Amino acid sequence: MKVQDIMTRDVKFCGPDTNLAEATEILWHNNCGTLPVLNSGGELIGFVTDRDMCIALGTRNCRASDVAVREVATKPVFTCGPNDDVHGALKTMRQHQVRRVPVVGEDGKLAGILCLDEIVLQAEKATAAGISYEDVVNTMKAICEHRAAEEPKPATMAAAVAL
Repeated sequence: MKVQDIMTRDVKFCGPDTNLAEATEILWHNNCGTLPVLNSGGELIGFVTDRDMCIALGTRNCRASDVAVREVATKPVFTCGPNDDVHGALKTMRQHQVRRVPVVGEDGKLAGILCLDEIVLQAEKATAAGISYEDVVNTMKAICEHRAAEEPKPATMAAAVAL
């Protein structure tokens, strides 16, 4: 099964200068938990999740409207292509512990997003196409596996002390 067969095509996104209050509105109104960050040319330059935003605001003790997405977006972004096999995308999810992988076309533009949720919801169809329930469960287990937390960055530590 190809990524394009199961990816979500109508992806909401934001720009690097979008503030976290605006990004939260986009997430809320579209019932999603992540936003690809695109530059003015429509190329993927980052990825921000609701968790990224929550942690950033909680450790900085500032207003969401005062923080730009570029300050908290994840880089580098792990991607796949629309013609890639879903097994390759599942491997990327396992290796990097991510539930969502942006799909980028040959032109470097965002073509969609592949979410583990969609693979789970399409499990019977995916099984017929060669993706086993075991593939999905193993990917979910790898994503959920606890790994050592990163050391807080100095700016984060200073914000935590200020609280």
